[in-house]
Amino acid sequence: MLWIKTGIKSHMNFQDLHELLRLELLRRIDRGILTGSRLARQAGFQQAHVSNFLNRKRSLSLEGLDRVLASQNLTIDQLLPIDINASISTVTRDPVEILPVVSPSSAMDDPRISPSAIIETLQVSASRLQDNRPRPSAKHANWQRFLAIRADAQQAAAMDPIVPPGAIAVLDRHYNSLAPYRAHQPTLYAIRCGAALLIRFLDFNEGRLILRPYAMTFPVQLLALAAHESPADYIVGRVCMVLAEY
Repeated sequence: MLWIKTGIKSHMNFQDLHELLRLELLRRIDRGILTGSRLARQAGFQQAHVSNFLNRKRSLSLEGLDRVLASQNLTIDQLLPIDINASISTVTRDPVEILPVVSPSSAMDDPRISPSAIIETLQVSASRLQDNRPRPSAKHANWQRFLAIRADAQQAAAMDPIVPPGAIAVLDRHYNSLAPYRAHQPTLYAIRCGAALLIRFLDFNEGRLILRPYAMTFPVQLLALAAHESPADYIVGRVCMVLAEY
């Protein structure tokens, strides 16, 4: 797991901004608060021009980008994702991948993340993602692999300071195995527990998953598995990165 402090500024190019705007517009369309034809009228474009932009068939000019932002009362700051601290030079030099930040329920249940499920977006070094070794279960092998959740106070209480409140946890949903990711080091997992998603260290003994917190004052939790169930049915993924703002 990689633990990184982050700042507010974002290092991105013009194409990254196009992609963030496109995702935001698709999210609004998916929620029914915008249509392609309405966007075209508001921004003063032909509908075909807007459709091509939304479908990644063409880009907008700088002037066109400004017109779309103005028509939706958006600013660039509202589109900017959290960015990894510039002091980590390998991140700023590497190509980035834009990850969706979603709700715990989407992380647990959605094989593919729809635009309407994206709460915000996050830029992460592509090479750091590629370095993660997968161990997917048969069920999750075709799921969208990397996404992120923001830890609320309840999720963070048991794992602070490893996962402080408000931190973003990047999940590798292609790691659903109890095999330790690194020898002699506990693996941090996102685990389905009823309707909740918990971040914990994990053991398995006598048909029960043992959810271990980091905080000594927080209780250990047990999950009994049915005869037809396996630990992979409860492991949403491995927490491969934690990003915390200061």
